[in-house]
Order: sequence, then structure tokens, then C-alpha cells
Amino acid sequence: MTAFDASRVPEVRASRGLTTPPRWAVLERELFAVQDKAWRIFSDRYTEDDGRLVFRDRLGEGLDGRDGVDDFYEAFFNWPTLYLLGGSADVLAAARRHWRGVTAQLTGMGMLVDEFERGYDWFHQGEGMLLFYGLCLASPGDGELRELAGRFADLYLPGGPNYDPEHRIIRAPHNGAAGPRWGFSDHDVYFPWSLALRPYGLPLDWIDEAVPFDDLAADPARARAYGRVMWERMGRGDTIVNLCATSLVTNAYLLGGESRHADWVVEYVDAWRRRLDGRDVVPDNAGLHGVVGEHLDGRWYGGHYGWSWPHGLPPVGTAAIVGAANATLLTGDASYLDLARNPLDVVLGRAERRRPADVPTITKRWRPHLRGLEHEPTLMAPMRRDDSGWFDHNIMPTQLPVALWQFSRAAADRERVDRLREEASWDWTAVHTQRTKEESGHEEPWYEYLAGRNPGFPERMLRSAIDTCAQRLESIAADPVDPAVGPDAFGIHDWQDRNPVVTEALLQLTTGSPQVLYNGALAQMHLRYFDAEERRPGLPADVAALVTSIDAEHTVVELANLGQAPRSLVVQAGTFAEHVIHEVRADDEPPTPVEGPHVHVRLPGSTHVRLTLTMTLRGGTPTYETPPMEVRR
Repeated sequence: MTAFDASRVPEVRASRGLTTPPRWAVLERELFAVQDKAWRIFSDRYTEDDGRLVFRDRLGEGLDGRDGVDDFYEAFFNWPTLYLLGGSADVLAAARRHWRGVTAQLTGMGMLVDEFERGYDWFHQGEGMLLFYGLCLASPGDGELRELAGRFADLYLPGGPNYDPEHRIIRAPHNGAAGPRWGFSDHDVYFPWSLALRPYGLPLDWIDEAVPFDDLAADPARARAYGRVMWERMGRGDTIVNLCATSLVTNAYLLGGESRHADWVVEYVDAWRRRLDGRDVVPDNAGLHGVVGEHLDGRWYGGHYGWSWPHGLPPVGTAAIVGAANATLLTGDASYLDLARNPLDVVLGRAERRRPADVPTITKRWRPHLRGLEHEPTLMAPMRRDDSGWFDHNIMPTQLPVALWQFSRAAADRERVDRLREEASWDWTAVHTQRTKEESGHEEPWYEYLAGRNPGFPERMLRSAIDTCAQRLESIAADPVDPAVGPDAFGIHDWQDRNPVVTEALLQLTTGSPQVLYNGALAQMHLRYFDAEERRPGLPADVAALVTSIDAEHTVVELANLGQAPRSLVVQAGTFAEHVIHEVRADDEPPTPVEGPHVHVRLPGSTHVRLTLTMTLRGGTPTYETPPMEVRR
């Protein structure tokens, strides 16, 4: 890959007058405006002066006493993203204050050591780290964040407590600042920890101690006997969701540029590639000696948050994409993406058409799409695998194949998404006003828009996002919890449900990117913007952007200045300036050569321009460094 001279940024200028502002542009600026008010209402209602959440209960107690850290950080996970897209500078300052406050709060409860989680699985740790990754991306020059990022990453490098360089494993499913945290609880080996686990069945249904779930729940002696075997079988050794830790180390590399961080990411992802080598399916576990199935009598399935329990494909597929994308980003070697493709293709190869009415585990994510179609067969793939074979058929989590296609832009990855669309029973162009904690769920209509089959999507998606923000504010106003006391330990998910910041629409429309994969991915924004006047990330005031095409070689984006004042911005190719723009064409003007990741765009008052960027994906060296933002008069 090539490093580029950042002092050379070609410039283009908008020349078309804007008599009637496009509706999408007006709605986009409205979405920025309503969120600038909404996050302040959330902060005032749920946090204290130092940024911590109002919470008088405690974590770290009981059978599931390692859980909960992620839920505190998740309340603010996308606030830095709003700033990066063009939200007010205040939202970044608030996000940083809340990160510090929550960190102090969790430290006081014994959940953190030196500002990092004591030890838990990366399905959850990855969720909690999204806020920190966003802060680092938004403030790459911040010395404190850089020091923390390096220190956190060192927990997983050779010489750190969690990694065994001889066998190339992370030593335990629960890991963190205290090193391997063996087993699943600090108090007892009892399983089940909670009756809420009942829908997922037993993690190990083949061991001698296995009896029906309800029998375990009713008999503490049996529950402890079963739990002891779980600790031995599943509570040590590596598990595939640990691939999400590669984002932690990649983040440190992007901030500091130390090759040892990039080298570890490649080494660890390569270890999982070797575990796949010669197999049909990527395994989900490796023992303390690096051997697949070492603690599971040779089974390639059965690891914690693996193929068998509790969710199957969603954590396995996410981890594979996260690890593969990070290795590809750091090396430029797209062959790593075969690791990400494998779990998706394996389950799709066993997919079949089933009626939603016959599948009791359909989640709320799909209910608006399937309303009225409960008896219409639609494509469902098995999410899990155990000794009985593949089971738990459900709708493929579309965010996984869409995220992979957006990252690779490869024809085979597009064909995988197209098969899902062709065999779905519902309308992929529909936009439903729905909100999950991941703040995603609209991949299908966005994909159809980029394919030219959903022209009204931008306006409908922006209206939906504005409505969602309003619904969150209504929920805050109606919240019955005493604002001076806060929720108890069972209610800490309520903050996520009421977070009024909505960035999915802005990511899709302004950057050409889906929402970040929630269990620990780094942002993969196809385009980014920097306000050259204010010398900060994000679209300038009054400016709206709409990405209409992200083909493998050409990207098209519309920019509109709705105000009278001239605006100046830098367009960057890739979150990390990793793409190479070869030339840019403004409207139908002759192309301007670029050969770098940046283009300077000048927008006189009430003007708009269509930019066509010819580029090569990941042809440059990724970095968090910001571009030059000298305003040329």
C-alpha cells in the first residue's frame, strides 16, 4: 500500500445554483437539528454532573455478576458518530464526559481495572468498546486516549496477560484487564444463571450431567454439577468471538502506527484461518494448547458464544467479519475475507423456506416486515449446530452479508445479498420506524436504493429517523423511574432503549455505509467529511450529502449548501483515508486528477454539486490522522 502526500489536496467548486432545496437535504439538516436537542434532554434526565449515569444499585454481585459493564457505555455508543457526521461539538464533549464518568462509576463498583473491563466475553465487551472507539476516531490527537488505547491493546499482545503466543490463543472466553477470568462467575458454578436463558436451551446437551433445563433450574445440586462441567469444557481456551478483540488492537495501531499492533492482529486472525483450513466450517473453539475441540471431545462446535449456544450465527458471523475486515484493512490482502464468507455460506447452503408462524424465535427486528405474512414461506437458515445437526432456522441477520458486501464490494458478496432479497417474502423497499439497541435494521431498503430500485428511500428513511428520535423523547418524558434514583440492576437496558441519537440514516445517506456491527467492529465509512472552516470532522453547517452509488470503482455523492454563506469541506475516501481517489468529476465537468484520499470542495451559498469519484478500495495506508484543512480564498 502507498502513503500519500497530504499537502496536495485537489479542489473542485460547485457551480450549480440551488433554487429549490432537495427534500432529502432539508430533512437531513432537520435530523441534525432535532438530535442536537434530543441528546441534551437524555443527558439531563439520566446523568449526573460528572457524566455518570444515575444508578444507586450495584453490579458485580450474584451468579451473573460479571455482566453489565457494556450496558453503561452503550447508552452513548453512537454519540461520537453523530459528531463525526456533523453534529455539534458539544455532543463530543458530552460523550467524553460520560465516558469518564461511567468509567469512574464502574471502577467504584469493582467492574474495571485501570479503566478496562476486569474480564468478560467479547460479545459484550465489543458492544461496550464502541463508545471508546468513536472517541478515538473523533479525537485522534488526544494524548490521553492514545495512551489508553495502547495500554488496552497491550493486554492482548505477547507479554500481556490474555494471549498465549506459543499456541496463538486468547486463553479464556472471559478475559480483560485481570487476564483470563476462568469460568463464568466469581461466586458459584451454578447454571442456569438466569431463567431468561431458557429459550436457548443447554450449552452442552451431550454431557452426562445434562437434563432438561427446567430440571436444572429446580435442582441446585444438579445445576452446580452441570455448571462445573461447563467451567471445564467452555470456561477456558479460545472462542471465536475473541476475534472482536482485534478491533481493540487495530484501534491502537491506527492511533499510534506501531507495527507490533498490526502484527498481532494478523497473527491472531491467521490462527483462526488455520483452524478453518481443511474444514467445511470455521470452528468456534480451541483449547489451551490451540487444538480445536480440545475440551469438547473433538467437537468444532460448542464454544462459548459459538455455534451451539446461545445465538450461533450472529456472534460467530460478526466475529469472523470483524477479524477478517481488520486484517484486510491492515494488510490490503482481501483473501482474509474468505474467513468472513465461510459462516454465511455454510448456513445459507442449508437454508430452506419456512413460515414465520412456525418459528417461535422470530425477533422484534423482523416483526414489522412480516406483519400479515406470517403464513407465507420465506428463506430461513439454521443459526446453530450441535450433536443433532444444524437447527434453529431463522431469518438471516441481513446486517452481516450487507456489511461484508459494503466492505469488499465484491460481486460474490453482492450475489449473496441478492439471493436473500429474491427469496424473501417481504418488501425490501419498505422503511419501518423501528429501533433496536444496535440502531440498525434498515439494511434492506438502503441496499435496494443503491441498486436503483428504491428511489424514495432517502426521504422516507430520514422521516423515519426523525420520528424515532421523537418517540425516544416521548419515552423519556413518560419514564416512571425516579430520576434521582435510576433503575435497578435489572433495568440498565432501559438507557439503550431511550437513547435518542439515531445515526443509521446519516451513515447510510451521507457516507454510503451501514451501521457499525454492534459487537465490536470499527466504523467502515465509505466517505467522510471535514469542515475546512471549523477544522473539525463532519459536514459543515447547512451542508447535506447524499451518496447514491458505491460501486466497486465509482462512488457518486451529491452535496448541497442550503445556506447563503459559502462552505468549504474536505471529502475523504474511507474512515481511515485508506481508499485512493484517482480522479473526481464535478457534475459534467472534465475530471480532475487526485491520486490520494482527499478532495477539497468549495460550496458557494445556495449551490449543489454531484461528485463522481473513481477510486481503488484500500489502496492507501490506513490512519486516524486528519487531512489538511487549509481554506483557500
